[in-house]
Amino acid sequence: MHLHMTAFGRRVVALLPLLIASRVALAQSAEPVDLTAIARIRAEAFEHSQVMTMMSWLTDVHGPRLTGSPITRRAADYTVQQMQSWGLSNPRIEPWGTFGRGWVNEKFYAQVTSPVPFAVIGYPQAWTPGTNGLVKSEIVYVRIDGDADFEQYRGKLAGKVVMLAPMREVAPRFEPLAARRSEADLAKLEAAPMPAPAAMGPRASAVRTAADSAAMRQQDAMRATQGTAVRRMAFIADEKVAAVIEPGRGDGGTVFTNNGQSRDPRSPYGTPLIVVAIEHYGRMLRTLEKGVPVEMELDVRNRFYDDDLTSFNIIAEIPGTDPTLKDEVVMLGAHFDSWHAGTGATDNAAGSAAMLEAMRVLKASGLKPKRTIRIALWTGEEQGLLGSRAYVRQQFGARDSLTEAGKKVSVYFNLDNGTGAIRGVFQQGNAEAGPIFKAWMKPFDDKGVKAATLSNTGGTDHLAFDGIGIPGFQFIQDEVEYGTRTHHSNMDTYERVQEADMKLNAAVIASFVYHAANRRALFPRKPAAIAPRS
Repeated sequence: MHLHMTAFGRRVVALLPLLIASRVALAQSAEPVDLTAIARIRAEAFEHSQVMTMMSWLTDVHGPRLTGSPITRRAADYTVQQMQSWGLSNPRIEPWGTFGRGWVNEKFYAQVTSPVPFAVIGYPQAWTPGTNGLVKSEIVYVRIDGDADFEQYRGKLAGKVVMLAPMREVAPRFEPLAARRSEADLAKLEAAPMPAPAAMGPRASAVRTAADSAAMRQQDAMRATQGTAVRRMAFIADEKVAAVIEPGRGDGGTVFTNNGQSRDPRSPYGTPLIVVAIEHYGRMLRTLEKGVPVEMELDVRNRFYDDDLTSFNIIAEIPGTDPTLKDEVVMLGAHFDSWHAGTGATDNAAGSAAMLEAMRVLKASGLKPKRTIRIALWTGEEQGLLGSRAYVRQQFGARDSLTEAGKKVSVYFNLDNGTGAIRGVFQQGNAEAGPIFKAWMKPFDDKGVKAATLSNTGGTDHLAFDGIGIPGFQFIQDEVEYGTRTHHSNMDTYERVQEADMKLNAAVIASFVYHAANRRALFPRKPAAIAPRS
């Protein structure tokens, strides 16, 4: 104990310049900031981090984590065990409702055998069936755009590997794949105006204009195209095609995967769908267009799991210590599930591991939050925020009928934009949040954490809270390679996660939730007139 306190004292001395500068800057702030607590959080997060160890377990060992798969359940069991070992209160797996059948890819082999052999980079789309063993087939390029095309191919495709899409342009990449937010980028975010009410909720009314009419015509055209696509896939299934290969969205060997068919256990299994690297797709298609036959071997084994159609969230707490405030709750969370071509590292083991590390840091630092701090890791996010929306609905009610528990939730913080360092917070139109966030970020100014923007951001689980009037926020992060390389791709692996960013994110999050748990009042809500509805 004496040696530990001496080491801690040396760390505090090393941080004194930062603490003094921060104290001066915060002197005029109305929002109290506990600099001693932040020093303890930073010391634990930066010097004794376990975040990358968790990352490896969640990705290398327990990845990918497609909702409904047994892999995801094993990852959840590991996570609960970790939280138990840190002394968190009541770590648990909470079912939230019906999701659908589970799915796991167990084997994938694709090889062009003629005219020149080469291995094909590819992955099955989720919830599509396998090939029932090794398929050896010629590849056929099929264009079905209208009724006459269906008849042209009827009875001619059984047992064939089929290409349906034309080749797209693959442009050179003159810009780097990875990027960090510049000072100018952050300044632009901070200068953003209050979002218009119409932009903050799907129920806001709008006046129809010529642009609206054009948009509706475009939507009608898209529906017609989608209708043809549905008919085309039904025809392909009826013709007993061996597999369909699709061009991948990425390039340079990066392949982005997604949902391929229904997870409803009542739906037929359909046709194997394989997405392949665009460079390999182009090679096969250009060879066919020259009249040269292309032959392929394909062996895909996908397993469906229909025994348990439910899914779950992972929950644990650090109980509040103030008798009058301990029933109020500050929440932090991230989605736990991923897609399947990689191991779900930047999307979103990075968010889950940072949130878990924040809880570990708070516990190891010996800090005593007045309010209860609750972590929630969600499944079903990739299919439409299913786990978080179900949890919020079941626990907290709706905007006009919050439960007593819902009224006692102060704030929710989310992390789901990859490995990139936190640079600030999206306020979701909550003007009162800005000065609070600015005060909480000031002690991390040396790490580039500084921006508070009125702007909204969407697409992830804070929306479940924001939609019923509970303050819910997503952090601003550096992009790094998220949109260009890792998001939903085969490159979403441990190697793409940046350790320094992860340590910082855990420290910032731990500090935010600790200060939210200890502030005098609940976090301010947005006025009902501008708040969105889920």
